Amino acid sequence: MERTLSIIKPDGVKKNVIGEVIKRFETAGIKIAAMKMLHLSKPQAQGFYAVHKERPFFDSLTDFMTSGPIVVMVLEGDGVIAKNRKLMGATNFKDAEAGTIRKDFATDIEKNVVHGSDAVETAAFEIGYFFNGLEIQTR
Repeated sequence: MERTLSIIKPDGVKKNVIGEVIKRFETAGIKIAAMKMLHLSKPQAQGFYAVHKERPFFDSLTDFMTSGPIVVMVLEGDGVIAKNRKLMGATNFKDAEAGTIRKDFATDIEKNVVHGSDAVETAAFEIGYFFNGLEIQTR
């Protein structure tokens, strides 16, 4: 059983699309193994996105991710990383397929409503960043 991290970003929380995003996961057969809402501090956001610290968008990304609450989830299922990435759509919402989360709700490349791990190794780090083993339920 594969796991991945999903984040509903501050813009998605502000737009009140938390339930819609969760519904899309569940409709696709993805199980939610853990979920919580939190508000990242700047150091927490910088730690999570440390892989991008040399990129020109690092400061704006971490500022955005600290601008309001987020919902973090551990998703579980066969091939869940690929399934989640298909449901999210392309990072740039203008390139995303119709019916994807980003095409339907994003407003720009940074404010694109959701984040999802891109590989098994990334998922392991990202899940561990937000959740301890006792918080994750296997169903």
